[in-house]
Amino acid sequence: MFRRELLLLAGFIDCSEESIGNALSEQKGGRAVVIAKAGAEEALEARPGVHKLKLLSRKGFVKQALRNGTALVPAYSFGENDLYHQLDNQKGSLVRKLQTWSKSVLGVSTPFFYGRGLFQLDFGLLPRRTPIDTVVGAPIAVRKVLEPSCEEVDRTHHQYCEALTELFEQHKARFGVPNETELILV
Repeated sequence: MFRRELLLLAGFIDCSEESIGNALSEQKGGRAVVIAKAGAEEALEARPGVHKLKLLSRKGFVKQALRNGTALVPAYSFGENDLYHQLDNQKGSLVRKLQTWSKSVLGVSTPFFYGRGLFQLDFGLLPRRTPIDTVVGAPIAVRKVLEPSCEEVDRTHHQYCEALTELFEQHKARFGVPNETELILV
């Protein structure tokens, strides 16, 4: 009923450019902003054992960091994609066409997923019992540039992607990810 107000009270903000800029502004000071980089496309692509992020075209967060001189901190959570299984929804399949249609009509993607049940472990809506382990890398210092150029944004974004990939490679064995598995950035 008052979900929005409760989230605002807990410190959540809208993910708009204006809200993030306000939170990071010097007037407010002392705030960190965490952006979950997953979106509708990632929800449809999530599979156990797959580590794929749509990040190469998402650069707005880098631009905000440059505008505010805010460090970027790479972080990755192992185990998130293992909580649920999805019906087979390869591109071109009937399931994917249904999901694409619902996204265009409702504005929200609808993954058809299953986890475990309350009294059995094979099927249900509860997440599977698997840990989610988050690793955090070293902050990437960002110099304040009020109007960053495309080159500055691209260079800093590349640096962030490299740091995230390195973080994944450094910790994957610790969390049971096979050595041949790579973090796929699309």
